[in-house]
Amino acid sequence: MTFGMKCPKCGLMQLAGPSCKSCGAPLGGPARPPTSTARAPVTSPAPPPRPSAQPKAETKRSPLEGEAAQSRRLSFHGAGGSLFGIHIVNMFLTVITLGIYYFWGKVRVRRYLLSQTEFEGDRFAYHGTGKELLVGFLKAMLVFGVPLILLGIIQELLPGPAIKLLAGVLTYAIVMVLIPSAMVGARRYRLSRSSWREIRFSFRGRTVGFIKLFVVGSLLTGITLGLYYPIFETRRYGFLVSHSYFGNEKFHFDGNGRDLFGSFLLAIVLFFPTLGLYSFWFLARKQRYFWEHTSFGGSRFRSTVTGGRLLLLTLGNLLLLVVTLGLGWPWVMIRNVRFAFKYLTLEGPLGLAGIQQEAQAATATGDALAGFLDVGLDLG
Repeated sequence: MTFGMKCPKCGLMQLAGPSCKSCGAPLGGPARPPTSTARAPVTSPAPPPRPSAQPKAETKRSPLEGEAAQSRRLSFHGAGGSLFGIHIVNMFLTVITLGIYYFWGKVRVRRYLLSQTEFEGDRFAYHGTGKELLVGFLKAMLVFGVPLILLGIIQELLPGPAIKLLAGVLTYAIVMVLIPSAMVGARRYRLSRSSWREIRFSFRGRTVGFIKLFVVGSLLTGITLGLYYPIFETRRYGFLVSHSYFGNEKFHFDGNGRDLFGSFLLAIVLFFPTLGLYSFWFLARKQRYFWEHTSFGGSRFRSTVTGGRLLLLTLGNLLLLVVTLGLGWPWVMIRNVRFAFKYLTLEGPLGLAGIQQEAQAATATGDALAGFLDVGLDLG
């Protein structure tokens, strides 16, 4: 039990303890028990939790979106010197074989050009043979060459304007069938002998359908004094493209020839004032239009060629051929291929995984005709 005590020095009344709490004078009492009045440290109330912002969702681009934004190009690794070596050997062997080696030489050129063309890290391949081209040429001469020769003999030997007129009409009719047949046959053969990643290209258009398109278009172009040309050219190009395949995947063309009509009229008006030079700008416009309306799978081609660049290419090629007396032809070929690939891209998803090989039969008859008539548009 604890008693109160009075400090003899300061008179403060307090609990008994060993010393005064005020002046510290000794009191002689027992030690005081520790007070339990210590207050807990005052802490300020925690602020209310701030509403945390929701984490931003990561905008991960799917592989398809990344592929859709991708732009692809063809690259070419060929050199004029290498092609020149092939060209010289071809000329020599063609002369000593009286022209027979010409077909094997053509195959060597095509094989070189395609083997030097690369897309997505893999190169193209050409599988045609000289024997196929030779046999195709002989068939073409038998089917078309013999009738044309006979009609020419008839015109010279048989008298009478009626017979000559009839022979002339028949000759014109044969040529009108011959040219589109050669174009379709050449495309069918060359695509069937070209491959990428061991998958072949093919052409599945009907020759009869293209002959009709070609004959009607030629007649309308003549009747309209050439004004129908843009529409005819677009439909002809569209037929060849829209019936072309890579494996089981089809190429598409959605162009309309009327879109080129204004540019074509301007080219006609400016032909004489520009000494024909404005035609290069129309050709560049046509190339851009054709490519940009051509698609494959989910991707679309895009061309940035201009008339000025096309003019410079042509002038450079002519100068090269004149200075070298024609021996610069291999370098002209290389320049043309590099030029075409430089301004051409393929944009969008390709979806190559689902493409499968579908074999298509084709003969070299049309290709031989195209070479004879110079209507082929492919490499080599």
